[in-house]
Amino acid sequence: MALQPESSTEFMSSILQAINSMMLDMLAAIARKDYENRCNRQIQGIAKAEGKYLERRKDTEKRKIIASLLKSGHSYPDIQKMAKCLRHIIADVAKERSELIIAH
Repeated sequence: MALQPESSTEFMSSILQAINSMMLDMLAAIARKDYENRCNRQIQGIAKAEGKYLERRKDTEKRKIIASLLKSGHSYPDIQKMAKCLRHIIADVAKERSELIIAH
C-alpha cells in the first residue's frame, strides 16, 4: 500500500525515505564490522604464521583430572560429566597419554 504511487502522500514518502536511510546506515555498519573482523583475523593468521600469536592456554588442572580419570578406566561420557568438559579435550588428553607411553 505504501509503495503505490496514487496513495503516496508527503508523510508516507518522508517515512519511506527515513526507513531507507536507516536501512542503508544499518547495512553500512554491518559491512564495516565484517571488514574489521576480517582484518583482525587476517592479522591473527599472519602473527600465527610468524609464531607471534599466542593461542588459548590449556587448562592443565582439568587435563590432569581427565588423565587420572582415563587412567582409572572411566568412560568418555562419565569423564565429560565429572570434569565438565568437551569430548575432544578428553580425546586430546588420551592421545597425549598414548604418545607418552609409546615414547617411553
